[in-house]
Amino acid sequence: MSSENKMGVMPINKLILSMSIPMMLSMLIQALYNIVDSMFVAQISENALTAVSLAFPAQNLMIAVATGTGVGINATLSRSLGEKNFQKANRIAIHALFLAFMSFLAFAVFGLFFAEHFFLAQTRDPEIVEMGTVYLQICTVLSFGLFGEIAFERLMQSTGRTFYSMIIQGTGAILNIILDPIMIFGLLGFPKMGVAGAALATVTGQIIALILGFVLNTTRNHEIHLAFKGFRPEKEIIGHIYAVGIPSIIMASIGSVMTFGMNKILIAFTSTATAVFGVYFKLQSFVFMPVFGLNNGTVPIIAYNFGAGRPDRIVKTLKLSIAYAVSIMIAGLLLFNLAAENLLMIFNASDSMLEIGVPALKIISLSFILAGFGIACSSLFQAMGHGMLSLWVSVLRQLVILLPAAFLFAKTLGLSYVWFAFPLAEVFSAGISAVFLRHVYKKEILPLKQSFSREK
Repeated sequence: MSSENKMGVMPINKLILSMSIPMMLSMLIQALYNIVDSMFVAQISENALTAVSLAFPAQNLMIAVATGTGVGINATLSRSLGEKNFQKANRIAIHALFLAFMSFLAFAVFGLFFAEHFFLAQTRDPEIVEMGTVYLQICTVLSFGLFGEIAFERLMQSTGRTFYSMIIQGTGAILNIILDPIMIFGLLGFPKMGVAGAALATVTGQIIALILGFVLNTTRNHEIHLAFKGFRPEKEIIGHIYAVGIPSIIMASIGSVMTFGMNKILIAFTSTATAVFGVYFKLQSFVFMPVFGLNNGTVPIIAYNFGAGRPDRIVKTLKLSIAYAVSIMIAGLLLFNLAAENLLMIFNASDSMLEIGVPALKIISLSFILAGFGIACSSLFQAMGHGMLSLWVSVLRQLVILLPAAFLFAKTLGLSYVWFAFPLAEVFSAGISAVFLRHVYKKEILPLKQSFSREK
């Protein structure tokens, strides 16, 4: 326990790669699952694809709560390890699992009693409502797998064992991909379940990943010990986790509000436009997920070195993470512009979907490069306990700029111009991210640098 964790001694570039590449690979697998899942659903019908697209805000909200809490766990647990406070780190780990269970209960209740109302608020098409309600109820009532899996992943990330995080998440996603066609189309003796099969494949993969996460954390994660005997929830620890976690949850939840709002704007034109937007979100995850993996790898590095008082390592981590994030986003921009039609054909796109979708993908992808910078800045804010700064950036981008601009363009210029709201919003959010970054540097990193120089 007294030996220095690799996050405090390993060369920064090597450390970022060792921490982030496993997370990037696991998130690429997760993105692949998202695409394959929708690809199979699209073979049922366009209404089935629309139903799953309309369910996305609720699913995204579950993921927001799980991953936002995980950000709080990463920041607090890694910082405790940096301070060599191992007893507190153990207590934080137990609270992570407790909070995961409480989150599951809340969404199970939502799924049982409010799933149908959620769809009726978006459309009156009875087929879409029926398919979407069944899909969402399965995903929420059995969501203990999702919340448990993500909690165990974050415990591994917080101690620097991102390889095992990759194994946990990758196993769940790969199982999901394998089970999707079996359960949707009734292969190998399974009944043909349609969209319900897609949902069941999802939760089955998550539950298996949960079991694997428990085994790996109890046998391989030696810096924390999961001792549940005598556990009592501690307000102080929950407060510290959610001081960072709640802004992150709200920030990610804003994405659900934005998606819900965009679905309402687009379905007023045609359900095909909504399906295009749902397909875009699946495709863009293949670009954004690696950057989020990079973010997940750098948050514990920055938090650990902040706790250890190493500003030089914090600054170098930030610079490299920005360079890597922007590079990934440039590749995504090129992919969306050079292969838009091919990407849409993965989802059995009709002529009308191609007509709407090809320009949509090309226009929205203009926002990618600035988004990479913003995500890298967000990782610094979260790791240093300034989750509210990330929240304000997200509110500005998605609620203050994007949604109103999309609504205005829809009313005055038509569907083709709605997509320009995305790059417009990203310009504003990149600007405010730069302002916040300068503020954090002057307020916390620069004084830490001066103190570190005196000690040397």
